[in-house]
Order: sequence, then structure tokens, then C-alpha cells
Amino acid sequence: MSYVSSKEIDEMNQEQMDITLVELRDEMMQLRAQQALGGSSSNSGAYKQTRRSIARLLTKMKQEKEE
Repeated sequence: MSYVSSKEIDEMNQEQMDITLVELRDEMMQLRAQQALGGSSSNSGAYKQTRRSIARLLTKMKQEKEE
């Protein structure tokens, strides 16, 4: 699930966003563990994509909270 687009986030409700955020954070933790153990990840851009997807999701959640 490394990448979640802005369009997909716009179509989600609050509950789906929370679930997706938990899944992305779990994936990020796994990618960090792989990096720490020195193993090369199968997709070198997955870390960056996951990090940006989390930021995109958090930004959207904050915007909706302010409205």
C-alpha cells in the first residue's frame, strides 16, 4: 500500500483515513526495520512513498478538522 494518492484520500471518510494511517505506519515501521538490519528493500522508493503518503493523509485530516 506504499502509495495513496490525493484523489483516493479525498474519496475516503474519516474511518477509512484512520485505518489507512495505521496501515501506512505499520508499513513504515517494517521498512525502517529492514533498513536498520542492513537488508536492501525490494523497492528502494517505498520508504519515501510511504512517508509522503502519511504526510498527505495527515494534512487532509487536519484540514477537515479545522473546517
